[in-house]
Amino acid sequence: MSEEISSESSKTIDQFFIAGISYKKTDADVRSLFAINQEQYGQLIAAGHARNLHELFVLSTCNRTEIYGFAPDAGHLITLLCQFTKGDESTFRANAFCYQGWQAVRHLCQVSAGLDSQILGDYEINGQIKVASKVIKEQGGLGPFTERLINTSLQLSKSIKNNTGLSSGTVSVAFAAIQYLKNRLNPTPAPKIVLVGVGKIGRSTCKNVLAHLETRNIVVINRTTEVARAFALEQGIRYAPITELRSELADADAVIVSTNAPVHTVAAADLAGTRVQLVLDLSIPFNAEPAIAQLPGVTLINVDHLSKETDATITRRKAEVPKAERIVAEFVEEFKSWYAMRQQLGMIRAVRHTLSRIPSDHLPLAVDGAQEERMQKVINNLAAKIRRNNPKGCCYLEALHDYITPGV
Repeated sequence: MSEEISSESSKTIDQFFIAGISYKKTDADVRSLFAINQEQYGQLIAAGHARNLHELFVLSTCNRTEIYGFAPDAGHLITLLCQFTKGDESTFRANAFCYQGWQAVRHLCQVSAGLDSQILGDYEINGQIKVASKVIKEQGGLGPFTERLINTSLQLSKSIKNNTGLSSGTVSVAFAAIQYLKNRLNPTPAPKIVLVGVGKIGRSTCKNVLAHLETRNIVVINRTTEVARAFALEQGIRYAPITELRSELADADAVIVSTNAPVHTVAAADLAGTRVQLVLDLSIPFNAEPAIAQLPGVTLINVDHLSKETDATITRRKAEVPKAERIVAEFVEEFKSWYAMRQQLGMIRAVRHTLSRIPSDHLPLAVDGAQEERMQKVINNLAAKIRRNNPKGCCYLEALHDYITPGV
């Protein structure tokens, strides 16, 4: 048996694990300790391969950090992940959930479907899965199994979006922020909002502000001024360099922080003496200084608080869950069929490889050099039996018997 065949057949579904933490058991402060950025993917993948851990995939968002892969057990994945996080392994294990085999497969499908999101039906998770899988594949982390699983989960999500109302309306962290602003800001003709950070969530939030708050009095600020400038010109709003943050905050009504900095981007000192009423921190780790909450007249809200801001849309989405779950079950069954066929093809290749190495003096007499034709007939019969009965190792012995027995 070739090394390639041996390697494929050694990976069984029972060796596939996921270990993770999420909003269900941990708050944002704990989750932020285990955030993994794209720059760390390469090192993590290399370290995993050195430990014989394969087909690794890491999903790190504001609501979860999860690691998938083939391993002796989930503990190996936890140890690997925590090597690259600020948090310690004991804290992770105390808060972690672990799934094995088909439960792990189903979990990723539910995550992609929006059924496991902090805000039910949140479709933004798919963009995060796509980005993570692209980067990790470039680093050599994905394999045939995990790549197929990710593609299946994304196709599943598209099917749910097109065939159910689970993602109807626009309910996400970005939209929840808008709802909070709309309900809490003192009514003024055009409240001024300062947006700090022009990443994906920041852009989405800004577009929702423009669409739902009926104000264009928005100033975007980013660490790289050119990025803020380009986005501001695109949206027809103002921008400012990071050096002018304090002066822009002076007459602002609200601040939205959506950065990914290792230190606080907006401090309590920046808001002293301003008219700011609300500070919404959409960052993980938090980038608004906690002391802001102690300022008189200022409310500090983070992503955990925003998740509690539900409306009628969430109620409608809950009614769509059974339909979405049925679609998940269908896609999981399709993936099981693909996996079974892949395992069977591995067996067929292994059988052909073994038959080709049998010395000719152990075989029935060949007519006109038709030994290859005989081998193909045996392989075809083997494939037919597998399709009918999905048997295991007994077919290997039957094929060997058929090949070396005259008259078969």
